[in-house]
Amino acid sequence: MKRILAAAAVAIGVASPAFADVTIKSVMDGKVLGFGDKTPETTYIKGNRMRSDADMGKRLQSTILDLDAQKMYFFDSRKDEVEVWDMAAFAAELNTAVDTAGMKTSFAPNGQTKEIGGQNAEGHNVEMSVPFAMGGAGGPAMMLAMTGAAWVVKGAPGTADYAQFYKTAAEKGWIFSHPSAAKAQPGQARAMAEMYREIAALGGIPYEMNMDMQIRMGDVGVNPVGLIGGLLGRSKNGTMTTTVESIETGALSDDLFTPPAGHRLVPKN
Repeated sequence: MKRILAAAAVAIGVASPAFADVTIKSVMDGKVLGFGDKTPETTYIKGNRMRSDADMGKRLQSTILDLDAQKMYFFDSRKDEVEVWDMAAFAAELNTAVDTAGMKTSFAPNGQTKEIGGQNAEGHNVEMSVPFAMGGAGGPAMMLAMTGAAWVVKGAPGTADYAQFYKTAAEKGWIFSHPSAAKAQPGQARAMAEMYREIAALGGIPYEMNMDMQIRMGDVGVNPVGLIGGLLGRSKNGTMTTTVESIETGALSDDLFTPPAGHRLVPKN
């Protein structure tokens, strides 16, 4: 099941930021947190609300995040119902499975630059490790290791709104994947959220991200063994590449950020 939304970075580092609604078109390619093919996405940001539409070929899969209401909505163009998740409750549940105090992060400039979408992007090397319990609190101790590079355009169009949204999301402890996927892979979900928080501190938008993820048993460097190791080797490691194709600023309708009229709301917590 491919349920994830494109996510992005936080924090205001731009002088005299100008706020305006933002539309970001990107492509995600990889095998992590539910993705397995190239998937075009369009992400809309308006204040403390975000919507992501993923083009799955024969259907459109949509996600709405409403930070003020603490709700996450998921719906599919082929169905007439909307999943509703209480994110305040979910964040508390996720924190019992992830050792946030034990997270280690390194986000450092690598001195490289390249042009992406007509913008000058600065390269940063990313290294992260996140301890978590497989299957939730009390499960086997695991470690998510993530390495890669992020190419950030500082002061890109829409940076102020982009940054403010993720700053607020980080303060509320949100993750940016479907909660059911996050429950199965809490280390990946928390690592991705932390990565976006780190990127946001730069006051820019990542126009390209290339990440490798590996889940291991115990401390980083100890490979999983036996049946668990075999399962992890087939399904828990992954790669992800996200590339921004365009960013536009301009007023967006409030209707974009509410569940479709006539759809049945289905609480999922």
